[in-house]
Amino acid sequence: MKEMEFLIKPEKMENLKRILSNCGAHGVIVTYLSGYGHQGGVRQVYTRDEVVGGTLLPKLSFRTTVPDDKVEVIIGKVIDELNTGSFGDGKIFVRNVEDVIQIRTGVRGIDAL
Repeated sequence: MKEMEFLIKPEKMENLKRILSNCGAHGVIVTYLSGYGHQGGVRQVYTRDEVVGGTLLPKLSFRTTVPDDKVEVIIGKVIDELNTGSFGDGKIFVRNVEDVIQIRTGVRGIDAL
């Protein structure tokens, strides 16, 4: 099993939800974040000498756990649909998950997803 975390622009939320649902990843946790990457955030210039504005951009973090065989399919679809070719498109993190236990039933492993 793998935990997948997607850091994306908020306007791409519905696209990612659709991709994950179509690929069988039905449970997600969404967190609203602010941050920046290589682009350093957005800055607005009001006068010639003054740069004003925050350097933190709004982002969403989607986390889900999926069987190993779904990871590459999901990655391919996300890259195909969410890639705009510009800075800030986001990141995908993939982590190993040792076990999952459903608290209500005690079921473990893939069946607990």
